[in-house]
Amino acid sequence: MTDVVIRTEDWQTLPWQDYQRNVYRLQKRIYQAARRGDQKRVRNLQRLLLRSWSARCLATRQVTQDNRGKRTPGVDGVATLKPEERLTYARQLRYLSRWTIDPIRRTYIPKPHNPTEKRGLGIPTMRDRAMQALVKLALEPEWEAGFEPNSYGFRPGRSTHDAIEAIFNFIRLQPKYVLDADIEKCFDRISHEGLLAKLHAPQPVVRLIRDWLKAGILENGQTLFPEAGTPQGGVLSPLLANIALHGFETFVSRNTRHHRVVVIRYADDFVILCDDLDVLREAKTHAESWLAEMGLRLKAEKTHITHTLNEQDGYTGFDFLGFTIRQYKVGKYHAHKRHAEYKTLITPSRKAMQRHLRELKALIRHGKAVAAHRKLRSLQPSIPRYAAGRCTISPVWQHDCSTNWIACYTTSSCGGRVSATHAKRMAGGIAAIGGRSART
Repeated sequence: MTDVVIRTEDWQTLPWQDYQRNVYRLQKRIYQAARRGDQKRVRNLQRLLLRSWSARCLATRQVTQDNRGKRTPGVDGVATLKPEERLTYARQLRYLSRWTIDPIRRTYIPKPHNPTEKRGLGIPTMRDRAMQALVKLALEPEWEAGFEPNSYGFRPGRSTHDAIEAIFNFIRLQPKYVLDADIEKCFDRISHEGLLAKLHAPQPVVRLIRDWLKAGILENGQTLFPEAGTPQGGVLSPLLANIALHGFETFVSRNTRHHRVVVIRYADDFVILCDDLDVLREAKTHAESWLAEMGLRLKAEKTHITHTLNEQDGYTGFDFLGFTIRQYKVGKYHAHKRHAEYKTLITPSRKAMQRHLRELKALIRHGKAVAAHRKLRSLQPSIPRYAAGRCTISPVWQHDCSTNWIACYTTSSCGGRVSATHAKRMAGGIAAIGGRSART
């Protein structure tokens, strides 16, 4: 599994399927050893994976070819690599103990829910991103064996739909009080000492992670050295955030009495569900005390208590991960016999639909001289993708989502071929919808 001799094969002709099988087999053994509690075997297998030629090639390929930000340069300006340079990177990843960390380039992007606000990203160099991908391959199986069951963000095999399904299963038989909360600047304020204390990795890996956390951030010609936080933009940052927040769900749910408390967390967004208001407020106090130990706190503007069925503090239902979750009272002929007074509906949130319509509006207004059928062809990838992200929720939203009829045309059995007249009418309808959403 290690490169004993100097490899001269071409990058494109490498046996990638064999490499993926080799890495998967090692990761599976790490996961199983972690489930058994055999830490010695976990460390030995992690060292084997870090030295593996297959893992080093896959880590290099991930950051140079597969990731969406593969052409984003760091402070060294390297944005693309030739095949022979990728092989050189894979060979250099062998020397873990002698690896030196480069500074991080700071850049800002608009937040999805509020384009006027900016989110700071820390972009490591290409070589550091490759090393982070390799370290993630070794650490992720161990932590996946012990992560809490209701943690869904940035984890393999889990998605937003799993978090929404967990909420539905808990509230469908009885209405609940909900603490809808957000951690303020979670990635920027995680305590380095608290995070490093949770790591139980080989010593070279701990040293690398400490250096990445303490790496200088280059911004406007100045180098800043952070005292807290994990830089967003790195391959390893989501896993480190999950490690830092590990134990939050267990602490909050076990420190309450007589009533069951459930914590559903997706990265730095979470909800706490309980059928008793006083117990929920007590759980909020426990959550704030646990977060304070990690240098974190709740964002007051986005934290409130509501109820899934009745009005509470001016709120009814709540928004989570782009969905609106709410229960409605119904008559006895429209309800299930086990919960005869209400029905649970999960629909896309108003903000999510308006954001999607703004994206469609921007695509339509870009290139006004383009023919309508060609413009619809450019819209075709985004509309089914948005609909697929909401395909497992209640069908009621289709009556309110104005893009549903467009999706029916652009994904029809005729392969999306529509007449110029229909295409012009549909494009005009989308533009009008985008104008209304912008005014609201």
